[in-house]
Amino acid sequence: MPEPSAQVGETTGSVDEALGHAERLVSTDPELAIEQLDEFRHAGIEHPRADLLRARALAMQGRTADAEALLLALRAAQPAWIPPLEDHALLLIEGDRLVEARDVLEKAVAIEPRAPRLWVRLADLARAAGEAAKTDQMLAEHVSNAAFDPVLRMAADALNGGRLAEAEKRLRDRLREMPTDVAAIRMLAEVAVRIGRTEDAEALLARCLELAPGFTAARQNYAMVLHRANKPADALREIDTLLGQNPEDPSHLNLRAVVLCRTGDYAEGIRIYQSLLQRYPDQGRIWLSFGHALKTAGERDGAVAAYRRCLEMDPRSGEAWWSLANLKTFRFSAADLRTMQGIEREKLDPEQCSQLDFALGKALEDVADYPASFAHYDAGNALRRRLMPYRSAEATARVDRAKALFNREFFAQRHGWGCASDDPIFIVGMPRAGSTLVEQILSSHPAIEGTMELPEIISITRDLRHAGGNKSPSSYHDALAVMDSAACAAMGQRYLERTRIQRKQDRPHFIDKMPNNFFHVGLIHLILPNARIIDVRRHPLACCFSGFKQYFARGQNFSYSLEDIGAYYRDYVELMRHFDAELPGRIHRVIYEELVDDVETAVRALLDYCGLPFADECLRFFENDRAVRTASSEQVRQPIYREGVNHWRHFEPWLDPLKGVLGPVLTEYPNPPGPAALHDNDAA
Repeated sequence: MPEPSAQVGETTGSVDEALGHAERLVSTDPELAIEQLDEFRHAGIEHPRADLLRARALAMQGRTADAEALLLALRAAQPAWIPPLEDHALLLIEGDRLVEARDVLEKAVAIEPRAPRLWVRLADLARAAGEAAKTDQMLAEHVSNAAFDPVLRMAADALNGGRLAEAEKRLRDRLREMPTDVAAIRMLAEVAVRIGRTEDAEALLARCLELAPGFTAARQNYAMVLHRANKPADALREIDTLLGQNPEDPSHLNLRAVVLCRTGDYAEGIRIYQSLLQRYPDQGRIWLSFGHALKTAGERDGAVAAYRRCLEMDPRSGEAWWSLANLKTFRFSAADLRTMQGIEREKLDPEQCSQLDFALGKALEDVADYPASFAHYDAGNALRRRLMPYRSAEATARVDRAKALFNREFFAQRHGWGCASDDPIFIVGMPRAGSTLVEQILSSHPAIEGTMELPEIISITRDLRHAGGNKSPSSYHDALAVMDSAACAAMGQRYLERTRIQRKQDRPHFIDKMPNNFFHVGLIHLILPNARIIDVRRHPLACCFSGFKQYFARGQNFSYSLEDIGAYYRDYVELMRHFDAELPGRIHRVIYEELVDDVETAVRALLDYCGLPFADECLRFFENDRAVRTASSEQVRQPIYREGVNHWRHFEPWLDPLKGVLGPVLTEYPNPPGPAALHDNDAA
């Protein structure tokens, strides 16, 4: 019901202005607010809002009886006006008169059932009374009516419009007033997700479900956040709860398939996708996800067919075109190229447009139109840079911090620390350097299991930063420096426990192929001193340009600029040079070009380093039918060929910016330059 108006003929504008000023004073100076409101009475103005504000000011002064008397009079005069009812209920709650408060609020929702705030208040009272089912019912009413709340509606508009700071402020203001507003908590979690604060989103959604276990949308959000946070077992538990309530819900089933494929359970994930597509054959997004699962499982023809079905439903899907290109061994037809070139780009969102550019770059590269190919790669990268900005100085700072902490003295003082397991084999280096090939070779050995790019080490560094109260990318070293032997052993054990879900075979060793773990070699050595660490290195121009051609879903923001990717490669070489000096012999290096030239010699050296006997299966790695998640999944299912080693030379006319940044790292490859040479290049 709208607010009642004054009962005399005063000027509306001046009255509203005066009331607004009085309202602002109520919480800060209630005595002055009452003085200003008295002026209305002296002027003969009877205004219900003035009486409501007077009651609030009296309550702020602790004059509860006077405030209640005024609210009761207002309720009698304006029986259908909600604010006096809500204020009276709050006054009763503060006086611990909960039964009376509940009765007042029930009268209010009977008058206005679409007032979300009232349902939150009622849910709080039901929770205090231990009535769980009633609490869920009240919160369900709150959530279903949230769109009628002006504060939540404005926050939602800001969120949908990308005005995240505004949305966050509105939601935090609401939660200061009503901490149990689960709709606001869920929306604030969405803000946290969008700005990359996954841990905050996880905590908010956990609180949301603590308050409202039956809030289905929040539970699905929670499962998705847990999946992104590399907690697949926890995510599956939440999904199973959702499916227990609605076993046929397609969104829950689709999310379950996504998580299962993440944990390597491709057969079950593919079965779910097939079941969904029987029911929803026209859902392009499901065909796309189905294609991704089939690709990873090695079913190339099925993946191509799935991507094609997606394109039948949406020929403008940049993601589907890029997914075909990302098979690497796939070749577009002339008709495909014409279709992609004819897509109206202004109708695509920037991400889809970027994916289309990368796909066009691949298609034109395959027909040897290198100028046009580079132009599309460059355009796709430019779009990604705008969407995912990157500051190369932060990576350099991480390297400098690691070099400052991790020296011979540091490790000597901590000799014997960590978890003694020798199960893990870490493969590190630059993306697109050949790490998937090395993984495929090693995982063909009967004693080694290949898994995927495991994010657990990065998750440990995130927890260390959080424990240290600093979220800067380089700050976890400070927390690590003060940890004792038991804490380091616990971190190593945690790594083994968290990665166990990825291990499907009973083999003594497993591979973690997260390339960016080169930043964390010092941490790995400290918590898992017997783990093997293999650095795969490829010619700088070949490696960097291969990364520049790749549309990465997330986590490789440095790859969208030739200068940034060159600086990243240089930082990587410098950090590995440091560990070669401080931990001599600890890291085994594989030079990609040497591996391609003489596979058997390189493989024997790898297995010697891993302490394992030679196995002929490692030379027949292309017969290994294990699932491969990375961009090289199709290439490593074929015998090694040298033709691709120097393919970057077709694009050399456009690589001067990259060459300039690399400096001595390029001219002295494969031997890393000394620190003085790198410093000289920085000065230049």
